[in-house]
Amino acid sequence: MAPQRLFDILDFQAKNQGQQDCLGNKSSNKWNTYSYQVVQQKANELSLALLSANINKTDKAAIIAQSHPLWNITDFAIQQIGAVSVPIYPTITVEEMKYIFEDAQIKIVFVGDKMLYNKVKEVTLNQPWIRIISFEAIENVESLSEFLKHGKSNTTDLSAIKSQIDTNDLVTLIYTSGTTGKPKGVMLSHANLLSNVTACSPLLPLQNGDTTLSFLPLSHVFERMLIYLYMNAGVTIFYAESLDKIGDNLKELKPDFFTCVPRLLEKVYDKIYAKGKALTGIKKKLFFWSLKVGFDFQLGQNQGFVYNLKLAIARKLVFSKWQEGLGGNIKGIVSGSAPLQSRLATIFWAAGIPIMEGYGLTETSPVISVNHCDPKKTKIGTVGPLLSNVEVKIATDGEILVKGPNVMLGYFNKPEATAETIIDGWFHTGDIGELDEDQFLKITDRKKNQFKTSGGKYIYPSIMENTFKASIYIEQIMITGEAKRFPGALIVPNRDNVLKYLTSNNLSFKGENIAENQEVINLIQREIDKYNTSFAKYATVKQFKLLNNEWTIEGGELTPTLKNKRKVIQEKYKEVIEQMYAYEGRIAE
Repeated sequence: MAPQRLFDILDFQAKNQGQQDCLGNKSSNKWNTYSYQVVQQKANELSLALLSANINKTDKAAIIAQSHPLWNITDFAIQQIGAVSVPIYPTITVEEMKYIFEDAQIKIVFVGDKMLYNKVKEVTLNQPWIRIISFEAIENVESLSEFLKHGKSNTTDLSAIKSQIDTNDLVTLIYTSGTTGKPKGVMLSHANLLSNVTACSPLLPLQNGDTTLSFLPLSHVFERMLIYLYMNAGVTIFYAESLDKIGDNLKELKPDFFTCVPRLLEKVYDKIYAKGKALTGIKKKLFFWSLKVGFDFQLGQNQGFVYNLKLAIARKLVFSKWQEGLGGNIKGIVSGSAPLQSRLATIFWAAGIPIMEGYGLTETSPVISVNHCDPKKTKIGTVGPLLSNVEVKIATDGEILVKGPNVMLGYFNKPEATAETIIDGWFHTGDIGELDEDQFLKITDRKKNQFKTSGGKYIYPSIMENTFKASIYIEQIMITGEAKRFPGALIVPNRDNVLKYLTSNNLSFKGENIAENQEVINLIQREIDKYNTSFAKYATVKQFKLLNNEWTIEGGELTPTLKNKRKVIQEKYKEVIEQMYAYEGRIAE
């Protein structure tokens, strides 16, 4: 019987695969695992403790912690009593957290460590009724182990409470990070998330007993839905130690699958490229010959005997090492949350590493469409065919509209915003796109991101940024130019690759200010000229400014899913942008 509530997945696996490893993490240099049975047992204990603390159905409980088995256990414990989990990114500001706490009316919050406790303590100074529980032992703070004692004497029949929870009940409230304005609380039901689990499960080449490495935040719906999917498939989920240790963890665990955002794939490729460039002699020639073969790859096409032979040689001598670097067992990688460079997808597929690029939003639980691991059901440059239970139509202005069981219940406390977004059952995504003749979805840009030049020409910044990021010398980029004569760009150079370029070409570099080094400016100009050929003349970047400091989540320039906060960046670099357009009178259209 198909699960009706998310915790039904855990119940089923605890009953049928009880001793099998479910979750794992590393501490004291050792991988520790929790079986499905242990996860359920601990979730049940915590559910009873929550009931003893007077947390009941529809009450809001926040989780602010890095990915860890205790995150999942807490999530299931909250679900099982009909309360609503509110996952919060550990990186958000105190002001944002305060807004969420007040809007959601949080009654209890689980924090991962002392640093997060200090942030929460500041938020709750004027809300002393909010109970704070820490996963980590902190002096004078109630720990999870202490909190669990409250449930020891609770004789409530938990199964009776669980039986009263309906598939359409609100299960989680996820506040969208948003690139502009205050976050909105997206209300998702058990049925919303389970519809995505059901539709996506057949598309992933997973089997009972497989392993996956998780390193994206569980506070984001993308990774969270996939965790439920992995559990439903009987997969063991290991949490990476940190982003810096992903490479080491992949080699240790040799997972069958993982999910990521394009930025991480870009960094993986950049490291591979840097190592290849450092080679000498025949090895270096072979590396770059293999890259050329890889970039000529056409997915799903028989390219003839000669090309197939070249690809086989490249895979055996070069690309096999890429696979080993990812652990050697990878069956597929799902990429989402932002556009993936087509050339990047091409080279990984050529290397025998399937990339499943997909598309969705928090409001759609999240997946709307996704490319498959089957080359016949994948088109590079698209975000794949629609899920079997999802409908899409394109509005007259190009906006993607979605209907299906994955569409949210609405925005919490915002009926007007809900009514503006869901019209006649169709959710308005705010993205511009098109369906091709085979019903593969292609995204053009965010509706709110596209802009017009003073000449009335539409510019699609995301497409342009994705193209320029193919350069190994460009770390980050944001296209500007609304109501201006031409597009411009703010660019953060890839410091490591730029310094290697300067050194290998015997070019001088004094001081730390890369942005003002003329050799670096000349290098980036050549890269801009190279990739500008992809665009119509009116859409080419005609001026750019280099920046020294990388944009970060902590700095406020990026969302937790690593997308540019355009308004923040525009405001922060307002003077720099104005300087760039001081050239405007001297630039031809």
